[in-house]
Amino acid sequence: MLKFSILGALQVRTVSGPAEISGDLQRTLVQTLLVSEGQPVSGESLVEEMWGESVPDNQANALQAHVSRLRRKLKALEPGRPVSRVTIHPSGYRLTVDEGEMDAAEFVRTVREAESASPYDAEGTARMLGQALALWRGPVFGGFPGGTLCQLAGARYEEYRMRAMELRFDAELRLGQHAAVLAELAEAHTHYPLRERFCEQLMIALYCSGRQADALDVFRRMRRQLDEELGIQPSPALRRVESAILRHDPALVRDARSTLLQIA
Repeated sequence: MLKFSILGALQVRTVSGPAEISGDLQRTLVQTLLVSEGQPVSGESLVEEMWGESVPDNQANALQAHVSRLRRKLKALEPGRPVSRVTIHPSGYRLTVDEGEMDAAEFVRTVREAESASPYDAEGTARMLGQALALWRGPVFGGFPGGTLCQLAGARYEEYRMRAMELRFDAELRLGQHAAVLAELAEAHTHYPLRERFCEQLMIALYCSGRQADALDVFRRMRRQLDEELGIQPSPALRRVESAILRHDPALVRDARSTLLQIA
């Protein structure tokens, strides 16, 4: 059994330790097949992903040489596996990855599970998402994004990461951990300044920590930034949080027994 990790630099681990995938082209080939999550990738797409505009003269042979090299590498890592992980189909090349073998797929599965979890199990949700977020070792592919397919996949996984952070912050706030998550919320808001949900959560955490003026200052800076950079006003949800803070709405104070925040 192999473990593939792409939430950070590409890693392939065996039962005896990590294995190196050497060469930029080989790494791009592996990454492209991995983000396709078991679906075949056409030879044309792989060539474009690996070489971009610098396509070799005999691209079919060059691609086949790299595929054969990858097959030999994976076979050496799993000598007992009866069939190759890399197979050829009418629609392209496919890398077989079983359930639990790729960190990104497991991460997405956990986020989807958290989205449907009961709001009354805030502790379980916070713990589950904390463990999932710990899978991230850095940017997807470790800052080696490859071509268009890998870049799109990287953006998709990054969106799931932000969603996981939002859900975890929601759970922590329901548990009354307002002060405990302030630093993380401030960091998330700084890194993603136009993502309004992080701004809402930071405002709520500040207010519930006795810092009403700071919470309202966060809103004012967000409103100015949205206007200057996007030419838009804060969403109704964000304005409702500001209004609730101004009138000291008791719905802002939540604990583990509360449902999701509902502000009229």
